[in-house]
Amino acid sequence: MARRKKKIVPYLVKLLTGIAVAIVSGYYVYNYFTNTPEIFYPGFEISIPSGYTVHGIDVSRYQNAINWGEVKDMNVNNVKINFAFIKATEGVASIDNQFRRNWLQAQEQNICRGAYHFFIAGKNGKRQAANFIELVELKPGDLPPVLDIEETYGVPADEIKREIGDWLVTVKNFYGVPPIIYTNINFYNTYLQTDFSEYPLWVANYLQPVKPGIAHPWAFWQHSKSGRVNGIKGYVDFNVFAGDSTAFKKLLVRN
Repeated sequence: MARRKKKIVPYLVKLLTGIAVAIVSGYYVYNYFTNTPEIFYPGFEISIPSGYTVHGIDVSRYQNAINWGEVKDMNVNNVKINFAFIKATEGVASIDNQFRRNWLQAQEQNICRGAYHFFIAGKNGKRQAANFIELVELKPGDLPPVLDIEETYGVPADEIKREIGDWLVTVKNFYGVPPIIYTNINFYNTYLQTDFSEYPLWVANYLQPVKPGIAHPWAFWQHSKSGRVNGIKGYVDFNVFAGDSTAFKKLLVRN
């Protein structure tokens, strides 16, 4: 009997260790998907441009865990968060570690969602597109994919344009919708307007109270980087859509 006990003990230790590991792992998985901050603000704490009916934010891992229910419920003077652009990928291999959680929970709260890729100039455009495509599954009602391009990193203009073009065409062919280009006014005027004017534009400019101050037609305007939203710790970028809700729905993925 003594020998038998000695054989049983190691198995019990292994069993209990396995159970403990499973509990801890389950806790962290549950915590990752459900534990969100209860954060409330008296308002968005920025000036909201008048004359727009469709408002949204853009987020990444820098906003940490987001309580999307509180985002959805926030209403200040009849301004609500209608959409959210969510960072998915960067360069040829990087994935935003909050993307999957944000992507799922924004949909659960019926917030129109869009995914964006942060483009690294000097890196292969097709490989960057593959990084995005491997991660992001678009469904009907989602916003078109977004290419975020802001820096040259010293790469010649011709090379930047070639790799940007490869990303845009690859992503367009895969999803069947033209991607949106996000950038600031100076970058767009210098590198993009003569070659990529057919793509919807999401432009950043924080110095204008009513319009972004760009001659080219635009679809989205990032008008502030210091807004506040319930359920999000820290500052959030704020955006408006150029048209009304009907025009917004026409922009969404259909199949």
